Amino acid sequence: VFALIVFACLVGDGYMSRPEDPQLYCIFNHNEDACRYGIGIGVLAFLACIFFFMVDVYFPQISNTTDRKYLVLADLGFSGLWTFLWFIGFCFLTNQWSWTRAEDVFIGADSARAAITFSFFSIFSWVSEAL
Repeated sequence: VFALIVFACLVGDGYMSRPEDPQLYCIFNHNEDACRYGIGIGVLAFLACIFFFMVDVYFPQISNTTDRKYLVLADLGFSGLWTFLWFIGFCFLTNQWSWTRAEDVFIGADSARAAITFSFFSIFSWVSEAL
């Protein structure tokens, strides 16, 4: 759910344009990489959650213990990796938001703060998955 919120905030209000220039800019200090990173890890995390949910649903029907072991290890490894990527995302978005000038933000400040907040919450949710 947190990944979906981060993704939706960045896609919905993460890009803005100046009144005199119709080109869209990322709200995070005009750094396109910040928006792309947040959207990328949000989409991939959401898709991975769907995949691992489906694995959990069919897990009792998997009789091969080796396959079960590899699925559990894949879930553990992915959760650990995504914990690290969400931490990087939180730090990156927070840093870029701190360098953003207030006069450059017309709308979307709440969405930017929500993306930062929920990327922080995502760290703890993915850590809980890894444990």
